[in-house]
Amino acid sequence: MKRVLITGAAGFLGSHLCDRFIKEGYQVVGMDNLITGNLANIEHLFKLKEFEFYHHDVSKFVHVPGHLDYILHFASPASPIDYLKIPIQTLKVGSLGTHNLLGLAKSKKARILVASTSEVYGDPLVHPQNEDYWGNVNPIGPRGVYDEAKRFQEAITMAYHTYHGLETRIVRIFNTFGPRMRLDDGRALPAFMSQALKGEDITVFGDGSQTRSFCYVDDLIEGIYRLLLSDYPYPVNIGNPDEITLLEFAKEIQELTGSKSKIVFKPLPKDDPKQRRPDITRAKEILGWEPRFSRKEGLKITLEYFKQMLNA
Repeated sequence: MKRVLITGAAGFLGSHLCDRFIKEGYQVVGMDNLITGNLANIEHLFKLKEFEFYHHDVSKFVHVPGHLDYILHFASPASPIDYLKIPIQTLKVGSLGTHNLLGLAKSKKARILVASTSEVYGDPLVHPQNEDYWGNVNPIGPRGVYDEAKRFQEAITMAYHTYHGLETRIVRIFNTFGPRMRLDDGRALPAFMSQALKGEDITVFGDGSQTRSFCYVDDLIEGIYRLLLSDYPYPVNIGNPDEITLLEFAKEIQELTGSKSKIVFKPLPKDDPKQRRPDITRAKEILGWEPRFSRKEGLKITLEYFKQMLNA
């Protein structure tokens, strides 16, 4: 039985990856220090003999007994609310954590896939963003701790690939949503949805003209799975190119929830990207992947999850 280590296993994406690999017949080793993850996301897996869990911070030395075929490195705070609160840990998990896991992959002769982000493009001057674009990032701005941690992560991953011949994969993840997102995540979708459901004002930053492209989680997981099993070592964008302004999106959530909440405007945070849209040509050509879920379909499923969370 093939065995995979998934770091950040109790997080939003990590928990969905655990489910997918269990379903595909893998032995799954989950690892998380629970700094932003939640055991409730994976508690349904604890009764399975195919699943084991280590409560561990990957920024410290990582030891996993037995063989490993694959490693997926998804440990990291991923929302501004988190990485502004824990900036040093964010930098450490992208640098020291990645170094530790690359070393583990080398010793186990395992293939490793690292989770990068559209944030490596910063506030982009190229639209849509393709993988050849180098980005426009402020290294000392408030978001720099996350952006630069991920850029370093990509650099050290490619160094291990070229210098040690390690089998590596890099996924650049664009905005993703779905069940198991935290209500207090701070990102647009959970913020808008929880405000609408609670009858609070929906807060839009700036004038709402900045754009985002939202990908439903099942589509993202499919893309990651295909990338891991491909033979392509360079970065690949995975996201949904269906772009929308944040003001339009707030209105969409208002309508979907039937909320009487009104939309209010607040100053734009420093270095907030003005536009985000993935060019997914590479994913289509190399992985035969493109999103199947429309934003509307995904939002309906996510809304039901958030209603349950608020009523729990």
